[in-house]
Amino acid sequence: MNEPEVIEAMLGSGTGRTIAVVGLSEDPARPSHYVSQYMQQHGYKIYPVNPSIDAVLGEKCYASLTALPVKPDVVNVFRVPSQIPAIVDEMLTLGLDNLWVQQGIVNLEAAERAERAGIRVVMDRCIMVEHRGRQL
Repeated sequence: MNEPEVIEAMLGSGTGRTIAVVGLSEDPARPSHYVSQYMQQHGYKIYPVNPSIDAVLGEKCYASLTALPVKPDVVNVFRVPSQIPAIVDEMLTLGLDNLWVQQGIVNLEAAERAERAGIRVVMDRCIMVEHRGRQL
């Protein structure tokens, strides 16, 4: 978890170009919003996953990962730690390979289960901060 090569693989060209953002808020002051907006501005296609809103950042929202029209390269999570196991379950069902759990959110048991099942995991790291660090 959090190995530099895993982070690079998720952010690098070819992979990581589509990002499902679980818990994307329409509030511009929320990290999920401005982090996703930054990633959009740097060429990533964002698929918001939030059953409470219809659209955000110019993109249609989806109720779940299962409802997405594509298989995203990365699932970026802005939800409380207790919700991570269910997200891992959904990723396993859908055959999704890359889980990024944002800074301040930790569920080691879910991360270990995901990794045992072959999902690459980055946890307690900000995708925007990591991307900016690679832009230098």
